[in-house]
Amino acid sequence: MPDAFLTRQLVNLGLAANAVRPAPGAAVGVPAFFSGWLAGELAPHLLGATAFDTGVHLLRHGIRYRRAALDLAVAGASIAAYSSLIAGGRRAAAEIEHALVESLGPDYRQAIARDPMPDDVSTPWRTVAMPFRMRDVNVTRVRRLPYAPGGRRFELDVVHHRDKPPGAPVLLQVHGGAWVLGNKEQQGIPLMLHMAGRGWVCVAVNYPLSPRARWPEHLVALKRAMQWIRERSADYGADPSFVAVTGGSAGGHLAAMMALTAGDPSLQPGFEEVDTSLTACVPHYGVYDFTNESGARFATQRLNSLLRPYVMSRGATYPDDFRAASPLHRVTRKAPPFLVLHGRNDTLVPIAEARAFVARLRETTNSPVAYAELAGAQHGFDLFPSLRSTGVVRGVARFLEWCHATRSERAQPG
Repeated sequence: MPDAFLTRQLVNLGLAANAVRPAPGAAVGVPAFFSGWLAGELAPHLLGATAFDTGVHLLRHGIRYRRAALDLAVAGASIAAYSSLIAGGRRAAAEIEHALVESLGPDYRQAIARDPMPDDVSTPWRTVAMPFRMRDVNVTRVRRLPYAPGGRRFELDVVHHRDKPPGAPVLLQVHGGAWVLGNKEQQGIPLMLHMAGRGWVCVAVNYPLSPRARWPEHLVALKRAMQWIRERSADYGADPSFVAVTGGSAGGHLAAMMALTAGDPSLQPGFEEVDTSLTACVPHYGVYDFTNESGARFATQRLNSLLRPYVMSRGATYPDDFRAASPLHRVTRKAPPFLVLHGRNDTLVPIAEARAFVARLRETTNSPVAYAELAGAQHGFDLFPSLRSTGVVRGVARFLEWCHATRSERAQPG
């Protein structure tokens, strides 16, 4: 019936419009995220579904019934919005490349022995068409390896090329979930498959979750995982002297904290001698400021509704302990190279935090700091293959391989 078609298209248009320009306000931040994230990253599929639905509707009803003009106008607006989202997703590759050229120099690719590769310069349409079928026949995943006593929250997975090339650099993946949810099976899969396919060893790690665990237990556990990497990852072909870290959201916060607190004895109780330094850090849509000194929207609500009652230790003092848990306030001159990624449409972690963090890094550290703001991107844009995330994954790969190729040069004095 025409009425049913109009209802479907109005819902469709609302999803597309929210993805293009998310609904404002903290009260709708979570629903705006879910609908905008899916509509934005699945825009090609939704565009195809909209066109198909419209075509079937026209075959059944023609264009001579009452309200036909309204129905077709709404469908046309949805198609236009999804077309805009598709164009924005395809721009991500260029946005990442611009960030790398700006921070590493126009000739940075010359240091990467295997660049460009065919899958780095073209859109993998088959992967984008089936985004939830994430696998690579050349990649093996070894699951549930304990890195410390304590059960499933202290386990990790190793993702590596089936040939186990020796001397492989390591990428540590830290899942997000607001410090209270999530596990190593759910996030970072497109990036790990891509890097393992290029010969890297990837380690996806669990850590204890709040409210049962209180800060800094999450970070201490991740540093325990670093001890496992130093001692055991060579069994899978890894070179444990080169470890980069990545993660999204709360995982981005933890990844940044790992990179900025290497060797802090207060965060390594009983294993102070272990080298927990990292060679590069790539946080995605991370949380960088627990005290709202960056002036980000909704940060005060996050402080009062999540951090104080569930995440921070019950005896934590504000603002000192909260600042000590914030990457924004842990930046030092010795920070490793960073590639910071954030979506401009993020309704869960305002982009102001990323901008403030990058500014602090650039004014303090001696290492390169690349920063890409992704137009039209919501929170969680990299969870499955899409036009945007495939471009991001390949840009992250170039950054990591540049860091690996130039580490000796950057380690030299001066």
